[in-house]
Amino acid sequence: MSDKQYPQILYASDRSILIRTGSTISKENHTDVYKIFLLLTSQKIKGIQTIHPAYNSVLVTFDTLKVRQKMMLEILEEIVKEKNSVQLAEQRIVEIPVCYENEFAPDILDVATHNNISVEEVIGYHCKPEYLVYFLGFSPGFPYLGGMQKEISIPRLKTPRIKVPAGSVAIGGDQTGIYPVSSPGGWRIIGRTPEKLFLQENTPPTLLKMGDYVKFVPITRDEFENRMNREKN
Repeated sequence: MSDKQYPQILYASDRSILIRTGSTISKENHTDVYKIFLLLTSQKIKGIQTIHPAYNSVLVTFDTLKVRQKMMLEILEEIVKEKNSVQLAEQRIVEIPVCYENEFAPDILDVATHNNISVEEVIGYHCKPEYLVYFLGFSPGFPYLGGMQKEISIPRLKTPRIKVPAGSVAIGGDQTGIYPVSSPGGWRIIGRTPEKLFLQENTPPTLLKMGDYVKFVPITRDEFENRMNREKN
């Protein structure tokens, strides 16, 4: 189906509706997702419980005791009609320092070997793009980033790790991301950042937001330790 036939507004269940902006992952479809998300979060719409943005869709769940299904569908149809009126703020470029040294990068040699390149080339390819933050998910503050170069793609681990340290920078397939908190994970770890992507006491609690761009910057182990020490003090 051509993206010209979107957006689509579909019942996903008796208490959820899916707004689809396209069939592909693209900046254009993401822009529509972002605008719809901003409209939904800026308006106090009766009955809405959760709003889940993704690469080319927004899933809205609602309380059927407060709003009927048909009424919610009509509300969302009006929201979608308004999306082109949304003026987006200038997008931020957030630099994320990463230490790619071996103790923080248990899988970087596997990435290099899989792609027949050197570790230095893996780092170079990883740091070259400005990655678009399509949305946050999986764990609090985990950014789903678009724009990684295919030269460093690699399948995920067959058996996920039970615990991935917070701040780990990793590759899964043709995507890269950052683990904000310690959690299980199956992506290939190629480095670690001293930046805190999620702090519950902050407002907002996440360092990144949808629509930002991320630029990875390599740092040495000493620079990593210095930044970590400054955080503690």
